[in-house]
Amino acid sequence: MGKVRQAEIHRKTTETDIAIRLLLDGSGSAKISTGMPFLDHMLTLLGKHGLFDLSIKAKGDLHVDIHHTNEDIGIVLGQVLTKALGDKKGIRRYGFASIPMDEVLIRVTLDISGRPSLHIAKAKGVKFSRLENYSFHDAMEFMKAFCQHAGINMHVEVLAGHDSHHIIEGAFKATARALDMATQIDSRVRGVPSTKGSL
Repeated sequence: MGKVRQAEIHRKTTETDIAIRLLLDGSGSAKISTGMPFLDHMLTLLGKHGLFDLSIKAKGDLHVDIHHTNEDIGIVLGQVLTKALGDKKGIRRYGFASIPMDEVLIRVTLDISGRPSLHIAKAKGVKFSRLENYSFHDAMEFMKAFCQHAGINMHVEVLAGHDSHHIIEGAFKATARALDMATQIDSRVRGVPSTKGSL
């Protein structure tokens, strides 16, 4: 049995109070409370489809808007993933997944490179329906904060679709699957998977 890869971070600012606990090699159990029901659903899917055990408790200035809480959860989740990965020795580093959901097709490709960036592409003909409380833009702001603090280079491609709920859900599910692949330990990998010797 290898080292248990888990971490916990509590971050409090004047705008948000967030505690996240993550077990990388889990079973998909998620306990999520952010004050934003749609984001709760998406983060539950992230844990379920990534097979991560994930606990998130967040309070924020939602009376202003969702921006601070949404972004700060992404920040802390990125930090806790980095902490749980430790020295990154033996990880596969790269991950990808294509997820269909009704009319939607999403592809996420990522690299735990230590050089964070988020790239979003939308195929011609893709349209977004209106969501009352959480938009695709909100989802990508969350992902941007997550990638920045997890040291991940990630590409999100919306290849088909028009229902924003399905598009966002597909993006979270594909991210979960890609993260599961990238964070897995491969017994063939010696040390850190980089010719530079660090990530």
